[in-house]
Amino acid sequence: MNASSTENKPKIPWTFIGKVLLTIILISVHLMFEDKINAIKRLPQLLNGLYTFLIPSILLSMLRFLVIFLYNTRHSQKRVRGNFVLGINRLTAILNTIFAVIALMYAFGINPKEFITSMTIVAMAIAVIFRDYITNMISGLIVMFSEQLSVGDRIKVGDHKGRIIDITFANIVLQDEEDDIVMVPNNLVFTATFMNLSAHQSSLFSVRFELPMEVSLHIEELEEQLKLSITTHPNLSFKEDDFQLKVTELGKDFVRYKLDLHAVTNSNRMHRTLENEILKEIIKFERKILKSS
Repeated sequence: MNASSTENKPKIPWTFIGKVLLTIILISVHLMFEDKINAIKRLPQLLNGLYTFLIPSILLSMLRFLVIFLYNTRHSQKRVRGNFVLGINRLTAILNTIFAVIALMYAFGINPKEFITSMTIVAMAIAVIFRDYITNMISGLIVMFSEQLSVGDRIKVGDHKGRIIDITFANIVLQDEEDDIVMVPNNLVFTATFMNLSAHQSSLFSVRFELPMEVSLHIEELEEQLKLSITTHPNLSFKEDDFQLKVTELGKDFVRYKLDLHAVTNSNRMHRTLENEILKEIIKFERKILKSS
């Protein structure tokens, strides 16, 4: 069995199964020994707290499974946005946390309504203190359920550029062209210049280089050499009309160029490999011209 088939194999929901079994056991024991349980101080209260968490959590898990199943079924014939499922999972985690807090209140004999009413002023103070995190969390949820971007997209936010590998409540996690991990606050998507470089499944990348003036006099020869190698390269999608070697800067004794190309995939690693191959050819050409002169 290969790695890809192992990754695609459905995972057994052990947590869900555990919750169901625990609930069944608790209810069975409660019904069988109800009188004895009621005679023990605080035990009925503790069981009430457990039921308050387990039953809504099980129903929420079933709803989550159903929503994800319907989403995957509806989008079975096209590319599925991984961040939608991620958003459902994150939202489920928040609701489970809320259920757990309410369950603890019931377990310790605290009325949730009275507690929330008495803690209103404190809650407002907490909201002000953690305002940035709360807005980041809301922005993260909006990003997860929006059509603007998805896990795997290449984006540029402000000065940051890379491929999205995860979306959390606080940050969008990017892997940049140097394979470094960059944490971009979710709010930055809505407050800074944002570009989705994968919006149209673009595999465009650029090769920038600089040549001495004496080598630039032979630029037509270099263009023909690059065209020949690019045309026959298996990892490049080449159209002759798209091949344009652009001058980006003209110095006293140098010329800087830019070459836009299309790879067969959106892989950053593939783009860097292709860029290195092309730059090596340019260096060989430069050495040949300098040696002959």
